[in-house]
Amino acid sequence: MNHLSGIDATFLHMESPEMPMHIGSLNVMDLPEGYSGNFFEDTKAFVMARMHLAEVFTRKLALMPFDLSNPVWVEDEDIDMDYHIRHITLPSPGSNRQLQQYVARLHSSLLDRSRPLWEFFIIDGLKSGQVALYCKVHHSGIDGQAGVALGKAMFDLTATGRIIKPPRARVRHNRYQLGIAELLGAAVSNTAQQYVKLVKAIPTIARAAKSVLIPEKNEQGKRDWSLPKSLKLFAPKTSLNVAITNQRTFAGRTVPLAEVKQIAKLLGVSLNDVVMATTAGGLGNYLKDNHELPAQALRAAVPVSLREAGDTTANNQVSMIIINLATDIKDPLERIRKIHESSDSNKLMMGRVKGAIPTDFPMLAAPWLMSGLASLFGRSRLANVMPPLANVLISNVAGIPVQLYFAGAKVVSYYPVSIPSHGMALNVTVQSYNGRLDYGLIACRRAVPDINELADSLLAEHRKLLELALKLGQPVAVPQASAPAVEATQAAKLKLVATAKTKAPVKTAAKKPVRARASRASA
Repeated sequence: MNHLSGIDATFLHMESPEMPMHIGSLNVMDLPEGYSGNFFEDTKAFVMARMHLAEVFTRKLALMPFDLSNPVWVEDEDIDMDYHIRHITLPSPGSNRQLQQYVARLHSSLLDRSRPLWEFFIIDGLKSGQVALYCKVHHSGIDGQAGVALGKAMFDLTATGRIIKPPRARVRHNRYQLGIAELLGAAVSNTAQQYVKLVKAIPTIARAAKSVLIPEKNEQGKRDWSLPKSLKLFAPKTSLNVAITNQRTFAGRTVPLAEVKQIAKLLGVSLNDVVMATTAGGLGNYLKDNHELPAQALRAAVPVSLREAGDTTANNQVSMIIINLATDIKDPLERIRKIHESSDSNKLMMGRVKGAIPTDFPMLAAPWLMSGLASLFGRSRLANVMPPLANVLISNVAGIPVQLYFAGAKVVSYYPVSIPSHGMALNVTVQSYNGRLDYGLIACRRAVPDINELADSLLAEHRKLLELALKLGQPVAVPQASAPAVEATQAAKLKLVATAKTKAPVKTAAKKPVRARASRASA
């Protein structure tokens, strides 16, 4: 058995019917030319042959008696593939809007905790003749970067695929769950180990706290003890910052990755800054059109990876920073510079404390309390009256730079589908894939009923930033404080594309303007 870490288990304890804690993806795919088989049956055979490559497919939860401690992962010896992989045919006409609406509906339901926590859906009936793959996996077993590792198991670099070595035969124990005594013993043993880890981490935590509380000396040998003038504890209240229901709405949009890189280069900022500015401008215009944009700047909660280079374990190693979206600034160029400044200062702070943030911590006798408090918070609708720490969650998952195939089908898109939460009814996640940057917007339907309007506003903001950047013509020198903390390491990418050809570098058009090609999700 494998114990869930403190962070992994937190995603379980925070889950409620209104706030399912699974993440997913939507891939639109082109079938092979002349294909006449049954793609649903082919998918089942394809996945069954690869399940041993990622443990998320074969493990399930064993719950502790009376919920006294975190559950453990155990091997499931009887996986029902007809439950985990399902087939859906869209009604005529099979539009992209119908596909996205169906994905929103599928994403609103909880995963069955008595089974491995994943589901795949093959969706056909699209008017384009394409098929779609929608996947969802519980966040307790996987984060964004671990999801990229999972993708390595399921996707190929060629249409013909790879030769997969079959799993080694194992002895079947024919047990549905572990015994009570065995579970209690595991809980006590794991809790003791967690306390030992915590005690050993105290010196590191103390050094990190000192680096934050005692600022470094400047050139004159003095420490600046003043707090930032713009320091604010809470974000302004908006219609996004409410208690949510389990009803979801989803929209996917695409912009060329080369254009995003071009904007970043010409403005002297990071790719992640461009994503933040695009979302800030689009969201600001959306709220302004509804007469809801507050005078105070909106703020974004941004996940930050704590992973070491090359670490692809299927668990959660994330923290969070708050970034000023500068929606109180009208000039898009001035806004993106303000976002860059806020992002850099937060990354510097995270760099000081990153090593001291625990990803595992003891929770003996606490899970039932945490679950109860999470349920109380949602059902009491406290999020409707409490001031929010942030207005929206924005995540940038560095993805895969080459063409992928699934069961012989060509993967066209890779839209992330993430988690809205009480107090932040909108989640905007982006993932790069094969020259694209795919935006996945998921929200509570009652809070954001017109999510396609918001998604189109993001596309308009991207085009505006591109036009302004091209007018400048030359890169702006802005000092970079550190490598972006929310982007995956290059080492992780190179590992995936070891057999792929190196792509030519993107050329920046300084004199001849490049027409924006931002588009809707194709299906």
